[in-house]
Amino acid sequence: MKRRQFLAAAGTGVAASAVAAPAIAQSAPEIKWRLASSFPKSLDTIYGGAEVMSKMVSELTDGKFQIQVFAAGEIVPGLQVLDAVTNNTVEMCHTVSYYFVGKDPTFAIAASVPFGLNARLQNAWLYQHGGNELFNEFFKKYNVYGLPCGNTGAQMGGWFSKEIKSVADMNGLKMRIGGIAGQVMAKLGVVPQQIAGGDIYPALEKGTIDGAEWVGPYDDEKLGFYKVAKFYYYPGWWEGGPTIHAFANLAKFNELPKNYQSALIAGSTYANTIMQARYDVQNPLAIKRLVANGTQLRPYPNDVMDASLKATNQLWSEISAKNADFKKAIETMQAFRNDGYLWWQVAEYTFDSFQIRNRVRG
Repeated sequence: MKRRQFLAAAGTGVAASAVAAPAIAQSAPEIKWRLASSFPKSLDTIYGGAEVMSKMVSELTDGKFQIQVFAAGEIVPGLQVLDAVTNNTVEMCHTVSYYFVGKDPTFAIAASVPFGLNARLQNAWLYQHGGNELFNEFFKKYNVYGLPCGNTGAQMGGWFSKEIKSVADMNGLKMRIGGIAGQVMAKLGVVPQQIAGGDIYPALEKGTIDGAEWVGPYDDEKLGFYKVAKFYYYPGWWEGGPTIHAFANLAKFNELPKNYQSALIAGSTYANTIMQARYDVQNPLAIKRLVANGTQLRPYPNDVMDASLKATNQLWSEISAKNADFKKAIETMQAFRNDGYLWWQVAEYTFDSFQIRNRVRG
């Protein structure tokens, strides 16, 4: 009897396992997405952010959730990736939202705007002060869900063939700079040019443009700008800490199991951290090489900075008067910025300034 009872119980256990197995399988489905990047593979750090995220998502789901990354142009051109996600041509993209200010200038604020936030404050605003929630409400209009997935840190202010000594020298300059920053520069007399990254070098070389901004020392060195423009200006006051986003198709994101959604959020957050860490390692080495090759570093003159700030505030007033989404986002960001830098100057700035003054003492 005991043997028969044991076998019966064992049989019941096997049957229960057989019934439970499909439910377990259903809770961890195999899902494959395609991600279209706005960046070429040659820009390994910024393009690599999507690869870092994809690898982490796969590991967190035991390989069940796979995201295949495609470089700009492999599926769609780099500046059309958001449309591809909106229309569900691909499930996801990796891009900078200020590329899409032609759709709505509010997109710029989600990434970076002139005299906005540095990278630390940008992350604080997005993750802990309602920024992600604010923008994902806005992104619903485009059928996408946004996840911070990288940051370059403060960028450089561009390469120029001639030295800029005052704001008067900006008048008439043809400069590769787009979006909101280009609109600000236009108020200083600059003639903004929309040029893809791969076309900047020949435009500088031929004198078609007088100056160009891209990212920072590591990426700019890769594109060879130092060979055709001598003066390298800082800071890029329009990009104090730009967020690179991973955008998922909203319906596809909502269809994911909750643990897969969490894996996607965790992977993006990890990539957000890793990208800036990489730039903070690579940029110091690159700027040393650039200077060794004859690059002349220059700060923007004070009157250029002052005029740029004045023009920025004028532009915000103009856009806010006709765009409620922009007005809400820019005012929220500015309020957070003012409080953030109030604290920053107490400890962070004082500490950093001391370190900079005494960095050679060892």
